[in-house]
Amino acid sequence: MNLRDYFFQLCSPFNQDKMLVEVFWLEIEKKYAEKGRHYHNLSHLENMFSELELVKDRIVNFTNISFSVFYHDVIYDASSKLNEEKSAEFAKLSLEKLGLNKTDIEEISKQILATKSHQKSKSNDTNYLLDADLSILGKDIESYVKYTEQIRKEYSIYPDFLYKPGRKKVLQHFLELESIFKTEYFKAKYENQARKNIEFEIG
Repeated sequence: MNLRDYFFQLCSPFNQDKMLVEVFWLEIEKKYAEKGRHYHNLSHLENMFSELELVKDRIVNFTNISFSVFYHDVIYDASSKLNEEKSAEFAKLSLEKLGLNKTDIEEISKQILATKSHQKSKSNDTNYLLDADLSILGKDIESYVKYTEQIRKEYSIYPDFLYKPGRKKVLQHFLELESIFKTEYFKAKYENQARKNIEFEIG
């Protein structure tokens, strides 16, 4: 999928000003191409869209979920605990200018914030977004190992003695969940492999 074309397609029902849409797209592109991003980049978005495309018929509002994908990691700083809040705020300002209504902006904002704690949501659309975001955990072991290396690079400011316990805590949290994935579709597709991958990483 060409992300730029898709972003334009997504914006066209709300705003015909191609210059404005171009500005918003370039902002997104620039953010996801920042120097320290080895995993949380445009490839991550492409992967999420390719996963969500397969369950499109199960998603109530694919437009909102698509905006959430584009903006959910737009602000990403490995040393910050407020990335999701800042990304939601960033999205809100852009989407207001694009002309989306308050209800949709509110929903997109909630979806972006949900990617912080990855708790099961009452909204099934949100659960599909969360599962697509974590789908890398259940990929084949080669892809998983590559992902762990990319994440380590993003956190390169931290030495191993700080990074490893923090990473282990995150992984243990996933293993303690009744299910890592929130939807039946993703559970069937990735749950078993994800647990194997995480156990492999913890060693």
